Amino acid sequence: MHPVLERILTKVQKPSRYTGGEFGEIVKNKSEISLRFALCFPDTYEIGMSNLGMRILYGVLNNTDGVWCERVFAPWGDMEEELRRNGLPLFALESGDELTKFDIIGFSVGYEMAYTNVLNMLELAGIPLRACERGDGWPLIVAGGTCAYNPEPLADFIDIFLLGEGEDLLPELCALVRGMKGAGRQDLLKAAARLEGAYVPSLYDVKYNGDGTINAIEPKEGAPAVVTKRIVQDFENSFFPADTIIPSTEIVHDRTVLELFRGCIRGCRFCQAGYVYRPVRSRSAEKLAEQGIEALKNSGYQEIGLSSLSTSDYRRLRELCDRLLGWCEPKKIGLSLPSLRADNFSMEIMERVQKVRKSGLTIAPEAGSQRLRDVINKNLSEEEILNACRTAFEGGRNSIKLYFMLGLPTETDEDVLAIAELAFRILRLWKETASNRNGGARITLSTACFVPKPMTPFQWEAQVSAGEYERRVVLLRDAMRSKAITYNWHDAETSVIEGVLARGDRRLGRLLEEVQKSGGRLESWSEYFSFERWKAAFEKLNLDPAFYAGRERRKDEVLPWSHLSAGVSAEYLWSEREAAKRGEITPDCRTKCAGCGADILCRGGKCDE
Repeated sequence: MHPVLERILTKVQKPSRYTGGEFGEIVKNKSEISLRFALCFPDTYEIGMSNLGMRILYGVLNNTDGVWCERVFAPWGDMEEELRRNGLPLFALESGDELTKFDIIGFSVGYEMAYTNVLNMLELAGIPLRACERGDGWPLIVAGGTCAYNPEPLADFIDIFLLGEGEDLLPELCALVRGMKGAGRQDLLKAAARLEGAYVPSLYDVKYNGDGTINAIEPKEGAPAVVTKRIVQDFENSFFPADTIIPSTEIVHDRTVLELFRGCIRGCRFCQAGYVYRPVRSRSAEKLAEQGIEALKNSGYQEIGLSSLSTSDYRRLRELCDRLLGWCEPKKIGLSLPSLRADNFSMEIMERVQKVRKSGLTIAPEAGSQRLRDVINKNLSEEEILNACRTAFEGGRNSIKLYFMLGLPTETDEDVLAIAELAFRILRLWKETASNRNGGARITLSTACFVPKPMTPFQWEAQVSAGEYERRVVLLRDAMRSKAITYNWHDAETSVIEGVLARGDRRLGRLLEEVQKSGGRLESWSEYFSFERWKAAFEKLNLDPAFYAGRERRKDEVLPWSHLSAGVSAEYLWSEREAAKRGEITPDCRTKCAGCGADILCRGGKCDE
């Protein structure tokens, strides 16, 4: 460890965020490797180490011959201040080396509010922010994650975006970089653009109309007209981090996590993940049980969580629970199912997961009225919601968490008030089923502002203004008349910025740079977020946030991500938008294939067979 670093660690909160040396970290002999990869997570250690994707890529890259992958996280404000004061660059945890010594620096970006962190980490590393300012001697800067489906706000700063799943794509990129060592940067970028799923923004020209909308996105120098995401074909046998790093400090999700399947059979029209992770691919119960037990043995964790977009849609869930609990129950290891749906929640499943410890039930109806749930294709009736709550109450649970969105397309005040009515029905249900029980009900109701996301049927919709969202919050808050119901709401200002960045174009690069230079970082944390700083940057650069967030798009408008594809056709997304306007439901993928186009990515295979 650098002697100055050792001294400053005594001055910061949670120095264990920056020391490395955890059980399970991978350290390699530098003389035996030919490529160094810095895997960067643009948030704190506790958030990044809770990310399963981060752990998967760390393992995949370190299993690649000749490659050493190390971890880098965004420092908290106190550590950043000490690094700048002492002239120390940002460093990797495993070796302590500065990032300029790496061949590739890769960012995992899953949330728009992390964009300024990407810039800040590059600056802390002493690397020029803009890609055009980095010559042949600088590391290659790449980025992936959910935000890569509209990467344009970061296009000025990233050399290559990786669309889709990285288990196969990242090793291929590493092999390309190793094979072209000594070649010019431009030659490397042109070669990378030929990899399936790799998008090189500098190889595309964007032309604009007089009204500020995009006229055309034109590829150059052999770049593909459309870049399509990459997926793992054989998910059953894909890498799982059964032998992984054990953090030396508490993290957000301090447990073993099993990924049951990727994709989602549902078709919720607001949900970006449900569209961009298609098609559905599952692991067998046998494989999952084997992986979970091995991971628990290696880690010593006292809890295992089953992860997916909708865990109760896993076909063999009961069998998997039984296999895991046969090993976990005698050892007092808990089993958690964080994403059950109300329409297939059962007493049988609840009894299984409560064998070690009880937990509350979380349901996400998203909308209070049946009309609006049909608009968003939630495929969830009020009867199913109430039945799930009744099952939970009869099973001894007192705590229910409910998640909703305000500002959904076509939402009216009646839809908003229907949220309160639903909460009261659930409370009355608890009173009916828990008359002889000690303790009271705890119903926690949370709302967030709906943000239209790329590659969803609502990508063309306008986002409600901050003032309108706040009005609806007050309307709902005033309708709450019971101390048994707690109402929490997400702030409107963060949602406005998220909405701007989610559907922004590459002209927003200068906005991000201005915000970062004026102190913007860790924007997803309330301690650091400043709406005034964003407003000042918009005004200084003469940019209108309403142009990006508050404006409805035309069907024929060229969107900033029109040259990128998650496999679902734009025609299908538009047809789903029209179905939403009519309040029509689209059945889930198992009931009837809607022909979205994503099955082509499985090379003609049928989803979730």
